[in-house]
Amino acid sequence: MNPRIRSYLIHIGLFVITLITTTLAGAEWIYGRLFIPLEYIDPATKQPVRMPTLGWPEFVAGFQFSIPFLAILTVHEFGHYFVAKANRVRVTLPYYIPLWFGIGQSIGTLGAFIRIQDYVNSRRKYFDIGIAGPLAGFVLALVVLWYGFTHLPPIDYIFTIHPEYKKWGLRYGEYAYLNLPKGTAVSLGNSPLFWFFKTYVADPALLPHPNEITHYPFLLAGYLALFFTSLNLIPIGQLDGGHILYGLIGRERFQWVAPSLFIVFIFYAGLGVFKPTDFAVSTDEAFFSEMLYFAGYILFVYICCSRISENRMNSLVIALSIVAAQLLFSWLRPDWEGYSNFLVFTFVLGRVLGIHHPETQLDEPLDVKRQILGWLALVVFVLCFSPRPFILN
Repeated sequence: MNPRIRSYLIHIGLFVITLITTTLAGAEWIYGRLFIPLEYIDPATKQPVRMPTLGWPEFVAGFQFSIPFLAILTVHEFGHYFVAKANRVRVTLPYYIPLWFGIGQSIGTLGAFIRIQDYVNSRRKYFDIGIAGPLAGFVLALVVLWYGFTHLPPIDYIFTIHPEYKKWGLRYGEYAYLNLPKGTAVSLGNSPLFWFFKTYVADPALLPHPNEITHYPFLLAGYLALFFTSLNLIPIGQLDGGHILYGLIGRERFQWVAPSLFIVFIFYAGLGVFKPTDFAVSTDEAFFSEMLYFAGYILFVYICCSRISENRMNSLVIALSIVAAQLLFSWLRPDWEGYSNFLVFTFVLGRVLGIHHPETQLDEPLDVKRQILGWLALVVFVLCFSPRPFILN
């Protein structure tokens, strides 16, 4: 088979599979049920209850999530692709990554990426390629959010998803979550932009309880687009935001600014994971168990920070300083907590994507138009970023 045709078939096949998996995941979020049979223990009766499963009509409804979400993802990736081509940099078409386990709490994909097949020798080219994707996807995300918030269904739509709420009427939020096991209700955190749409664009009479927004496919697709845009625009390493900041401030300043931002990020992510009061346990066995977990956490932070410096001792000192600062802040303000789920992403940044940026042969400064666009992209990062994007209630 012709290698080019084979490559096209791989890209198309991955896209089709990802379209299916995101549609399955979207239907599960919309209806709060699964396609695979599942039993749970009723907290009131302590008896096993078999959950009703989803079928073909619900799968079709899942396109309300998968189409806008994949459209935003596709526009983002082709923003990179076309600008790379315009800069005569060889790149692949997007590779989509399907992921669906059939047990809920999935969005059906790990995203998509393009592979740069040339050495990029220019600070300006890195900037152009990096900024094109998130800005293009961000514009479409605004359209999806605007449509979702201006076309909210009637408020009793939620009763078609949760008929058990009917007995409480529109006051279901006061009663529906009282007996649920902790951590089973998911609400979406507020980024500045998502808060703006909820506050000034949506009809407040049609807004559901925060725990039920995930049943609204356009809102969920738009919110996830903002979330992934914010992750991509973190100005560290080889993320899109890293390319942008590298273009804005140049090689020398980036090589100390990016590690500093990474330290702040991992400090926030792990804040409150361990507190001084955690070690005030009643038995020696519990104390040693807590110390073992704590040692594991220190090792994790060190692994994440190990590429900040070529000197391993420097990386160890940085990791220990981060953990010590977290304990100090938790002692001074035990009510302050970060978002521990970000720790997974700090590992990806620290060990996979890298904190530093590849050096370029040409370190030319950007023109004024690009500088304005670059700082605008960092403003977009702030508008899209939520310090606690997914909240388990």
